[in-house]
Amino acid sequence: MRYFIELSYNGKNYFGWQVQPDVITVQEKINKGLSTILRSEINIVGAGRTDTGVHASQMYAHFDVDADLDENFTYKLNAILPNDIVIYKTIKVEDEAHARFDATKRSYEYKIWLGRNPFLLDTTWQLNYKNINVEAMNTAAAMLYEYEDFECFSKVKTDVFTYNCTVTNAVWKLKGNELTFYITANRFLRNMVRAIVGTLLDVGLGKITIDDFRAVIESKNRSKAGVSVPAKGLFLTEVAYDYI
Repeated sequence: MRYFIELSYNGKNYFGWQVQPDVITVQEKINKGLSTILRSEINIVGAGRTDTGVHASQMYAHFDVDADLDENFTYKLNAILPNDIVIYKTIKVEDEAHARFDATKRSYEYKIWLGRNPFLLDTTWQLNYKNINVEAMNTAAAMLYEYEDFECFSKVKTDVFTYNCTVTNAVWKLKGNELTFYITANRFLRNMVRAIVGTLLDVGLGKITIDDFRAVIESKNRSKAGVSVPAKGLFLTEVAYDYI
C-alpha cells in the first residue's frame, strides 16, 4: 500500500533533501524514522529536491508498506524525528500515486529582511539596502510569464532533459521591513528561484535595466544572470495535487 506524508522542515542543519553519502539530509532522517517504526527498510520519494539550507513549510513524500498504518502512526513518527522535521498527516493513496510526478504545481517564497533582525537570522537574507525599486522588480518579474525556457537560471551541471517551466505567479511584496518574492510554476530547475531572485535584485538596485533582464532570459546563459542568493531565505511553501 502507498501512503503520502505531508511535512515541513527547517533546512538549516541539513545538506538538502536528497540522501547523500557522509552528510545529513532530510530524506535520510525520515527514511530512518519510518524504517524503525515499520521494522523494514523504507525509502521515501519526495515531491522535489531542496538544496542545502533551504526550508519547506509544505512538502509531500510517498512510501510503500505491506500493512495498514494505525491511527497513531503520525504521532509515533514525530516522536522519533528531530524537532526541525514535522509530519502533519499520513494519507493513504492509490498504488500509482507519485509524490514527484503527480504534482501539478509548486510554490516558493524568498524572504529578505531590510535591515537587521537577530530573530530571523536563519530564515531571511538580511540586507541593509533601503532604496530597492520594488515596482521595477515586479515589472521584470512579470516577464517570466512570457517565457518557458529558463536555462539562464539553472545550475550548469544538471541532469534535466528540458529547461522548460511554466511560471504562473511571480511577484514581490513589501510589508514593513520584510520583502518577499512569491513564485509558482509547474516545475523548477535546480537553483532556479535563487538565481531569479538575485537577478531581480540587480534590477531593483539599478545594476541592470528591465530590458537587460529580458536579455538575460533570452541569452539562455547562466553567466549572464545574477548571483544565487543565500539558501536560508528560501522556502518551498506549497505542492499541489489533483487528488489531495
